[in-house]
Amino acid sequence: MSAPSLRKIAVAIDGSSNGDVALDYAIDLSRHYSSELVIVAVAPIVPVYISSTEPFVPAGVPPNQVGQYRGITDAAVAKAQKAGLTAVTGVTYEGVVVDEIVNHLEEHPTDLLVIGSRGLSTAKRLLLGSVSTGVVTHAPCPVLVVRPRPTK
Repeated sequence: MSAPSLRKIAVAIDGSSNGDVALDYAIDLSRHYSSELVIVAVAPIVPVYISSTEPFVPAGVPPNQVGQYRGITDAAVAKAQKAGLTAVTGVTYEGVVVDEIVNHLEEHPTDLLVIGSRGLSTAKRLLLGSVSTGVVTHAPCPVLVVRPRPTK
Protein backbone atom coordinates (compact mmCIF):
# COMPACT_ATOMS: atom_id res chain seq x y z
CA MET A 1 0.00 0.00 0.00
CA SER A 2 1.39 3.41 -0.90
CA ALA A 3 1.51 6.39 1.45
CA PRO A 4 -1.39 8.84 1.22
CA SER A 5 -0.91 11.87 -0.97
CA LEU A 6 -1.48 15.06 0.97
CA ARG A 7 -1.19 17.74 -1.71
CA LYS A 8 -3.69 20.05 -0.01
CA ILE A 9 -4.26 20.36 3.73
CA ALA A 10 -6.85 22.61 5.34
CA VAL A 11 -6.91 23.69 8.97
CA ALA A 12 -9.91 25.16 10.76
CA ILE A 13 -8.99 27.75 13.38
CA ASP A 14 -10.92 29.99 15.75
CA GLY A 15 -8.28 31.92 17.68
CA SER A 16 -8.37 29.54 20.64
CA SER A 17 -5.36 27.72 22.10
CA ASN A 18 -6.74 24.45 20.68
CA GLY A 19 -6.99 26.10 17.25
CA ASP A 20 -3.35 27.18 17.61
CA VAL A 21 -2.32 23.59 18.35
CA ALA A 22 -4.23 22.43 15.24
CA LEU A 23 -2.46 25.13 13.19
CA ASP A 24 0.93 23.93 14.45
CA TYR A 25 0.09 20.36 13.41
CA ALA A 26 -1.12 21.53 9.99
CA ILE A 27 2.03 23.60 9.41
CA ASP A 28 4.23 20.65 10.37
CA LEU A 29 2.29 18.26 8.10
CA SER A 30 2.36 20.76 5.22
CA ARG A 31 6.14 21.09 5.52
CA HIS A 32 6.60 17.33 5.74
CA TYR A 33 4.42 16.56 2.69
CA SER A 34 5.21 19.79 0.75
CA SER A 35 1.48 20.49 0.77
CA GLU A 36 -0.55 23.55 0.01
CA LEU A 37 -2.09 24.83 3.26
CA VAL A 38 -5.48 26.54 3.44
CA ILE A 39 -6.40 28.20 6.72
CA VAL A 40 -10.16 28.45 7.33
CA ALA A 41 -11.87 30.55 10.00
CA VAL A 42 -15.60 31.11 10.50
CA ALA A 43 -17.14 34.09 12.28
CA PRO A 44 -20.15 32.38 13.89
CA ILE A 45 -23.72 33.56 13.55
CA VAL A 46 -25.06 34.57 16.93
CA PRO A 47 -28.52 33.08 17.56
CA VAL A 48 -31.12 35.49 18.91
CA TYR A 49 -33.90 33.89 20.92
CA ILE A 50 -37.34 35.34 20.29
CA SER A 51 -40.12 33.11 21.54
CA SER A 52 -40.88 29.54 22.43
CA THR A 53 -42.38 28.89 18.99
CA GLU A 54 -39.20 29.84 17.12
CA PRO A 55 -35.95 28.47 18.56
CA PHE A 56 -33.72 31.20 17.13
CA VAL A 57 -33.30 33.61 14.30
CA PRO A 58 -29.87 34.06 12.77
CA ALA A 59 -29.05 37.67 13.48
CA GLY A 60 -25.92 37.78 11.40
CA VAL A 61 -22.41 38.26 12.59
CA PRO A 62 -21.50 41.52 14.32
CA PRO A 63 -19.14 43.49 12.01
CA ASN A 64 -16.41 43.74 14.64
CA GLN A 65 -16.44 39.95 15.02
CA VAL A 66 -15.94 39.46 11.27
CA GLY A 67 -12.91 41.74 11.43
CA GLN A 68 -11.62 39.82 14.44
CA TYR A 69 -11.81 36.51 12.55
CA ARG A 70 -10.12 38.03 9.49
CA GLY A 71 -7.32 39.14 11.81
CA ILE A 72 -7.05 35.61 13.22
CA THR A 73 -6.81 34.24 9.67
CA ASP A 74 -4.18 36.80 8.62
CA ALA A 75 -2.06 36.09 11.71
CA ALA A 76 -2.23 32.35 11.03
CA VAL A 77 -1.17 32.85 7.39
CA ALA A 78 1.76 34.98 8.57
CA LYS A 79 2.76 32.30 11.09
CA ALA A 80 2.70 29.61 8.38
CA GLN A 81 4.77 31.77 6.03
CA LYS A 82 7.27 32.50 8.81
CA ALA A 83 7.55 28.72 9.30
CA GLY A 84 8.67 28.44 5.67
CA LEU A 85 5.47 27.59 3.83
CA THR A 86 5.04 29.35 0.50
CA ALA A 87 1.76 27.80 -0.68
CA VAL A 88 -0.50 29.08 2.08
CA THR A 89 -3.79 30.96 1.85
CA GLY A 90 -6.45 31.98 4.32
CA VAL A 91 -10.22 32.34 4.01
CA THR A 92 -12.75 33.72 6.46
CA TYR A 93 -16.44 32.90 6.28
CA GLU A 94 -19.50 34.04 8.22
CA GLY A 95 -22.21 31.62 9.27
CA VAL A 96 -22.85 28.35 11.05
CA VAL A 97 -19.35 27.04 11.77
CA VAL A 98 -19.83 23.35 10.87
CA ASP A 99 -21.80 24.18 7.71
CA GLU A 100 -19.25 26.71 6.47
CA ILE A 101 -16.28 24.38 7.05
CA VAL A 102 -18.02 21.46 5.31
CA ASN A 103 -19.13 23.72 2.43
CA HIS A 104 -15.54 24.89 2.00
CA LEU A 105 -14.31 21.29 1.87
CA GLU A 106 -16.97 20.34 -0.69
CA GLU A 107 -16.22 23.33 -2.93
CA HIS A 108 -12.43 23.08 -2.56
CA PRO A 109 -11.43 19.40 -2.47
CA THR A 110 -8.89 18.80 0.26
CA ASP A 111 -6.84 15.74 1.17
CA LEU A 112 -6.96 16.34 4.94
CA LEU A 113 -8.62 18.72 7.40
CA VAL A 114 -6.94 19.44 10.74
CA ILE A 115 -9.17 20.81 13.48
CA GLY A 116 -8.81 21.37 17.21
CA SER A 117 -11.03 19.92 19.90
CA ARG A 118 -12.33 22.08 22.72
CA GLY A 119 -12.66 19.05 24.97
CA LEU A 120 -16.17 19.86 26.17
CA SER A 121 -17.70 17.82 28.94
CA THR A 122 -20.54 15.48 27.98
CA ALA A 123 -23.15 17.91 29.35
CA LYS A 124 -21.75 20.93 27.51
CA ARG A 125 -21.35 18.93 24.29
CA LEU A 126 -25.02 17.92 24.47
CA LEU A 127 -26.13 21.52 25.09
CA LEU A 128 -23.71 23.38 22.80
CA GLY A 129 -22.83 20.78 20.21
CA SER A 130 -19.32 20.04 19.05
CA VAL A 131 -17.83 21.61 15.95
CA SER A 132 -15.23 18.86 15.59
CA THR A 133 -17.88 16.12 15.92
CA GLY A 134 -20.09 17.82 13.33
CA VAL A 135 -17.21 18.25 10.91
CA VAL A 136 -16.00 14.66 11.34
CA THR A 137 -19.54 13.44 10.69
CA HIS A 138 -20.07 15.45 7.50
CA ALA A 139 -16.64 16.19 5.98
CA PRO A 140 -15.93 14.73 2.54
CA CYS A 141 -12.27 14.09 3.46
CA PRO A 142 -10.26 12.61 6.33
CA VAL A 143 -10.22 14.77 9.48
CA LEU A 144 -7.47 14.91 12.09
CA VAL A 145 -8.88 16.13 15.42
CA VAL A 146 -6.06 17.54 17.54
CA ARG A 147 -6.48 17.49 21.28
CA PRO A 148 -4.33 19.58 23.60
CA ARG A 149 -1.65 17.75 25.49
CA PRO A 150 -2.64 17.03 29.08
CA THR A 151 -1.10 19.32 31.66
CA LYS A 152 0.44 17.78 34.73
